[in-house]
Amino acid sequence: MAMDRAMPILIVDDYKTMLRIIRNLLKQLGFENVDEATDGSMALTRLREKNYGLVISDWNMEPMTGIELLREVRADAKLKGTPFIMITAESKTENVIAAKKAGVNNYIVKPFNAATLESKLAAVFGSV
Repeated sequence: MAMDRAMPILIVDDYKTMLRIIRNLLKQLGFENVDEATDGSMALTRLREKNYGLVISDWNMEPMTGIELLREVRADAKLKGTPFIMITAESKTENVIAAKKAGVNNYIVKPFNAATLESKLAAVFGSV
């Protein structure tokens, strides 16, 4: 599945600065169609209203964490095929395993740059 730079992307993070950083990195890579959510429940609402080509979510959020959001997305028949990339500050093996078990497509450890993001996107979509 080739990556469509016009596809809508939803970025989820409870930290506004991080949303801005991710949006800017995506813009550098040619993605302009980016929406934001500041927590998992807002993200779920958006996902149910619009067809997203990708979700990029932080792990550590309140009240719904990124992993809980991922589980909800995978449990929803309409959303379960949506590519999902998890972002975290922790590279703990058990977190990576938990995310994989929950159905994450890829995993990015902070801090990261546009090249890292691009390689993760390429891994999910096959080509960028």
